[in-house]
Amino acid sequence: MARAQGARAQMALAFETVYGTAPAIGYTRVPFASTTLGSEQPLITSELLGYGRDPTAPIKDAVTADGDVVVPIDAEAFGFWLKAAFGEPITSGTGPWTHEFRSGGWTLPSMSIETAMPEVPRYAMYSGCVLDQLSWQLQRSGLLTATARLVAQGEAVATTTAAGTLAELALKRFGHFNGSITRNGSALGNVVSAEITYANNLDRIE
Repeated sequence: MARAQGARAQMALAFETVYGTAPAIGYTRVPFASTTLGSEQPLITSELLGYGRDPTAPIKDAVTADGDVVVPIDAEAFGFWLKAAFGEPITSGTGPWTHEFRSGGWTLPSMSIETAMPEVPRYAMYSGCVLDQLSWQLQRSGLLTATARLVAQGEAVATTTAAGTLAELALKRFGHFNGSITRNGSALGNVVSAEITYANNLDRIE
């Protein structure tokens, strides 16, 4: 049995036109540090009495597909996660552009995300992914990453990719050392660390 290597693992995403329908093209390879995206169907232990000491067969529970994705905060790919959290930004300028993300949108875009382990091979496509929570920590040193908590509609596993040819983005990663915290354009003093969490408080429709 082949062993998957993290050096060859890939994640590709594309925004959906129709919720829950994975696009055939338009996927972009995005950097990620770890992921717990997966589908799960627990088994419920039977509560019945009178059938002896041996347990009776368990009952299948509802299927859920969700998980967290840890991603670096960078200049390009992080925009996908901001769009998933807030919706389409208001863009101005002619390069460099200014993207303004606003909270409170009624509709959020959904994504299809494929995680690939070519050695196995295993290509898991998660359709209908909607971002429930986005959080990150600010501190003096260390790696700057964010955690995106996703709720998906389902998982489809195949031995070949369904994402096609992926678009590539240049990795331009930010670090804690280059960051600052301002309020109304003025720097805040004596801020040692901070934690930011943005939640959409999604309700599942089972």
